[in-house]
Amino acid sequence: MERVRRVREMPVSGLWAALVFLVALNLRPAIAAVGPLLTRIGADLNWGEGVQGILAAMPLWAFAAISPLVGLVTARIGTDTTVAVALGLLAVGDIVRSVGGQTCVWLGTVGVGAAIAIGNVLVPVIAKRDFRERVSAATGVYSGCITAGSAIAGATAVPLADLLGGWRPSLAFWAVPPLVVLALWLARLRHTSRRATVGMRCGEAGESRADAAAVRAAMPSASGAKSVASDAGDSSKCSDARVPRSGTGDDARPAGGAASKPALLWRRPMTWWVTLYMGLQSAAFYTMSNWLPSVSAGAGFDEGTAGMHLFLFQSIGILSGLLVPMLMQVGGNQVCAALVSSLPMVAAYVGMLTLPQAMMVWSVIGGCGQGATLVVALSLIALRGTTAQETVRLSGIAQSLGYLLASIGPAAFGMLAELSGAWTAPLLLALALAAAQCVVAVLVGRPCP
Repeated sequence: MERVRRVREMPVSGLWAALVFLVALNLRPAIAAVGPLLTRIGADLNWGEGVQGILAAMPLWAFAAISPLVGLVTARIGTDTTVAVALGLLAVGDIVRSVGGQTCVWLGTVGVGAAIAIGNVLVPVIAKRDFRERVSAATGVYSGCITAGSAIAGATAVPLADLLGGWRPSLAFWAVPPLVVLALWLARLRHTSRRATVGMRCGEAGESRADAAAVRAAMPSASGAKSVASDAGDSSKCSDARVPRSGTGDDARPAGGAASKPALLWRRPMTWWVTLYMGLQSAAFYTMSNWLPSVSAGAGFDEGTAGMHLFLFQSIGILSGLLVPMLMQVGGNQVCAALVSSLPMVAAYVGMLTLPQAMMVWSVIGGCGQGATLVVALSLIALRGTTAQETVRLSGIAQSLGYLLASIGPAAFGMLAELSGAWTAPLLLALALAAAQCVVAVLVGRPCP
């Protein structure tokens, strides 16, 4: 049985391989659609901004809790089958939170977060396996799909609510795309099963087991939107910060032994700078993804315009994410890239506080920063790992603890808004976190220690 499961892990190509990008397209809409509807949800369920903030933070808690467990599931049923389970769970979570009372909203949100956490871990692994000769291109495509899905959901949440009769059917709508992709993914599983049978008969099982082993070795221990152990680019100047080559083999063995011990990794200051940078940039993204429409509405914009502000914030990041790699080796380190990509959020928050009528401008500026900081954060994880194995462990620390830190953003933002009765206090908190990210950017950008 184990032999059959491993054979089914063999890579696919063509349109079958491209289905992973449709999976990526479904990894954010269920979360992004909530922000523009938070006010309606709160009014319907009699929730203040504090409870709304907790609702916005729950998927991040699920990311941190579920992601380290994904490897246990894939060890039993395989990577591709686990993705099918995640798609089904995502659809169920979307439906459950939309049809019942408050308990169903919480349970459905947990289900959505768990499903997305699985996808966060496995989509980069599958893309790396199926596009092993074009990993960088595949990474760019699935990252763009994730951002596009988020932007589309944010822009259409309010129009769907108006068209379908409320926030519940608007959220339930996002159960349809994962069900469609699930049907296609099951067809892919049947295709790979037939290939597996032929492969076993032709004596290809050994090669397939090697492919499965490579997938397991590449799998991060915590959630992430991208594969951080592959094709990160040039190495930093520090002698203990070589860029690991993707895959397995000699590069996956500790170099020098001691540097790759988990206990020593926890003691390295750079581990915590990387974790802080990841957490702070995620806090800014998820805070704005959930609260930007409400802040815009507070500035006098209607719901549709507020949703468009969120669309601009999320979609413009695709372009900035493609451009920021040009700054990754300025001065022989990553200080320039990390700092330049962090400053726009500071400018955006200052603008929201002083001139909220220009919210569209601040949405674009903030979006430019967010798209770039995610790319920088994930690249830094790869650059600061000494081996492939250590990079995976660093990814687990930075992203799991980073999401826990990020959850403070939307939760505290909502609580401060409820306590103060205005948006000034929460925006000042967000500004303080963005300023702290700029300080961390200087520290994490230096390639030592």
